[in-house]
Amino acid sequence: MMTNGVVHANIFGIKDWVTPYKIAVLALLYEMSTTKPMALLDRRRLNKLILPLQQGPDLTLEQFLKIVEECCLRMVSAVKLRLFLMADGELQDMEHFFTILPSAFSDSEAFKTSVVGLFVRQMLLAYNKLSFSQVYKLYKSLQQYCRRGNQPELSALPAEDMELTSNEDPSADHIDKVELDTPSLHQSELRSDESRGPLSQKQAEYFLARQAYLLKNDENKAMSPAKLQDELNNILKFNPDFAEAHYLSYLNSMRVQDIYISTHSLLHYFDRLILSGGEGKSNGDEGYGRSLRYAVLNLATLHCRFGHYQQADLALQEAIRIAQEANDHVCLQHCLYLASLGIQSLVQQGAKQGMPANKLLDALRGTDIMHWKQSLSELIEISLAQTTSIWRMYGKSTMARQQAQLLLNMNSLEPVNFSVQQNNTEAFAVALCHLAELHAEQGLYAVVSDIMKHLKQQFPPHTQHAKLWMLCDLKIQFEKAMNDGKYHLAEPHVTAISALNSTEGLYRKAQLLKALNQTTEASKILQQLQQQCEKSKNTEMIIRVMLASAELHWDSSGFATALPLLLQALALSRQHNLQSLTSETLLHLAFTQLMLGIPEQALVLVQDVLESVLAHGSLIDKGRALLLAARCQMALAGAAAQEHRLTAVELAVHTLDEAAVYFSQLDCKERMRDIHYLQARLHHTLGNISQRNKCAMLFRLLDQELPSSGMTVVNRL
Repeated sequence: MMTNGVVHANIFGIKDWVTPYKIAVLALLYEMSTTKPMALLDRRRLNKLILPLQQGPDLTLEQFLKIVEECCLRMVSAVKLRLFLMADGELQDMEHFFTILPSAFSDSEAFKTSVVGLFVRQMLLAYNKLSFSQVYKLYKSLQQYCRRGNQPELSALPAEDMELTSNEDPSADHIDKVELDTPSLHQSELRSDESRGPLSQKQAEYFLARQAYLLKNDENKAMSPAKLQDELNNILKFNPDFAEAHYLSYLNSMRVQDIYISTHSLLHYFDRLILSGGEGKSNGDEGYGRSLRYAVLNLATLHCRFGHYQQADLALQEAIRIAQEANDHVCLQHCLYLASLGIQSLVQQGAKQGMPANKLLDALRGTDIMHWKQSLSELIEISLAQTTSIWRMYGKSTMARQQAQLLLNMNSLEPVNFSVQQNNTEAFAVALCHLAELHAEQGLYAVVSDIMKHLKQQFPPHTQHAKLWMLCDLKIQFEKAMNDGKYHLAEPHVTAISALNSTEGLYRKAQLLKALNQTTEASKILQQLQQQCEKSKNTEMIIRVMLASAELHWDSSGFATALPLLLQALALSRQHNLQSLTSETLLHLAFTQLMLGIPEQALVLVQDVLESVLAHGSLIDKGRALLLAARCQMALAGAAAQEHRLTAVELAVHTLDEAAVYFSQLDCKERMRDIHYLQARLHHTLGNISQRNKCAMLFRLLDQELPSSGMTVVNRL
């Protein structure tokens, strides 16, 4: 049988066969063995090249010669001459090459035991088993192979697509980039459509092992989902019962959240594994019984990944029952790990449903003890990332930063080859996104840019966790544009956020419409969003919607009508231990009381939350809290006795100066305009003419620069 110049027999019976590319590799080995005077560095480079050439997919002649040329220019001429002597000659020239090939290695003891010797003997054996017609077809395919090599325009891919992945794994030796920087020998997309045929069993096994390894440890260097699936389909076309290819298809489909193909591939994997009969007995049970246990266990993992918790629980209970009947302790341990993931999932749900923080953290601590004892690094990473998220939700930014840094600085307990760090997992992406948001809250946008640059390099857009940093980056850019008053820049971000997360997108759209004084449209969106969040029990977003609705009441129906919403939001935030939202709600209540003419009570509320805001809040929250405190102090100074009035006004000026520091760090010009306006009035009261004129001039400059939003310092927090 011949397919695209590949002469092979039954794909299930022969592990390797002769191809024109393999003849080129044999010619290289022959010339290396017969060429004695060779520079040591050139020979070292060629020796490191041999294994990837043997195990990798077939290359075009142009690509093959380019790789050899970068190692040893002299060897290219010899190999090319050897190949074209066969291709331009007659069939007997190729026959003569296979006749003299063993003589080049006969004096070497390594020929009997080395990888090179094994490869040469396999090729000789496969060639000797060919019939005359098959030998003739092989010779014709060699001629076509060499002719295509003389036509660069027919090459499969441009040179920039052939970058060497210098990673090594259990199947490959490390090639030092300093010594050798050759094009990739591992990416099967290098094969052109013209020469696209079946991989040999060894090539397929090497390809599958490498891609599975990269998906687990360094997804950035693995093939893209579409290209990988294309290669897997090609492998399965020639060998539909190749179980490992079905499993890699399952892993690849999980990257793009394709539940149909994931389930289909997983079930096919275990069907083929059972039918192949390749497994022996394990723990006293037949191999197919073991496969069934792990099939159910993987199915439970699949359902859990896609949020089908009820189906996942049923599958997990079934796996536990079968494992107990078979006395399979290893499978039971895996079930226990899944139980740990279940506990972590319950902790996440409990945090959203308002369970006390001490109970949630105690539950995580109990599972962490087991994870550390068993050196389960991946579960430890998930737990740290989850703890970071919980502290963020509770408004404890300092604790969140501590947990994120602990995760990022943790040495992996799982052995990883060739310096590949396990920092491409979802837990690391979550921790880095939290750090980016925390730095953005403090106005450190240069640091945010560095973090985002690293995330984009580590998690390219085609990877499964790229959605995390995309949403994080868009939210940061949106908040920055809103703080700067550049609403025209914030509008495109709303559309992009909605594509990634509809709930966040609706909330940002309502914020933008409110800032543009489109209160009717904003109110409709907030009502729609609240209904959705009540169905999904998203308490955090419900509270934010209530606060935004209260702000709309300030502008329309009056401040008194906002009180019921604010009190309801306060009760919810306290019930769910959401300290940051509690502080924000209290600031809204204080502003409402100030507008209703109760500055004493308003100042008391501000002072109650000021310490928490200054310790854990963002720069914008700190500035708003101090600005509100200053306005309360101004209102009280107006009603104070004459002898205490100047002291109260000076205190308000000092508070405004502190607020100005935070707003200036954010370059929040709208807020600075409000600050300068109030400062000018207070300095006028104190008789500081020069300071008054300076603040008035700064206010005028910003007022001319910024568009009028219709919202003044009088009617907004």
